[in-house]
Amino acid sequence: MEKKRNYIVTTDVLDPAEWIEHVIRPEAGAINTFIGTVRELTKGKRTLSLTYEAYVPMAEKKLAQIGAEIEEHYEGSRVAIAHRIGRLDISDIAVVIAVSSPHRDESYQGSRCAIERIKEIVPIWKKEHWDDGSEWIGDQLEKVSYADKVKKEEEQ
Repeated sequence: MEKKRNYIVTTDVLDPAEWIEHVIRPEAGAINTFIGTVRELTKGKRTLSLTYEAYVPMAEKKLAQIGAEIEEHYEGSRVAIAHRIGRLDISDIAVVIAVSSPHRDESYQGSRCAIERIKEIVPIWKKEHWDDGSEWIGDQLEKVSYADKVKKEEEQ
C-alpha cells in the first residue's frame, strides 16, 4: 500500500476532505482547514481566471519544510498541504492546508503560519487574466512585479 503524501503540488481538483483525512487522528481535538480560492475582484479589477505555475520538486520540498516547521513549533500538530497549478476559474480551490493538534489554538496558528510561509518561500507563480489582458503578478507576496522587476512600493 502506497503511503499518502502530505505535501503536493498538482493539476488535479483539490478536495478538502481528502486533506483532512491526512491529519485526523484520535489525539487531535482540533483540525483547522484553510481553503484558498480564486476571487473575482482584486483592487476593483475583475479577474476572469488565474494560472499557477511551479517548479514542482522544489515547491513540494518547501511545503514539506513548512509542515516540519509547524509540527516542531506547535507540539502535537500534524500538517498536510496541497497547492493546485494550471488554469483555475473563479471560486476554484487553489490551496488546502489542514492542521490538526490536541487543542484549537495551535491548529489556528499553524494554519495561518502555513499560508504566510507558502507566500514567502514556495516557488509558485501566479498569472492573472482580466477582460483587458493578463499579467504575471510577481512573487507570492505581490511585492515584486515581473513586468519590470521593480519592487511595487518603488513604482509610485
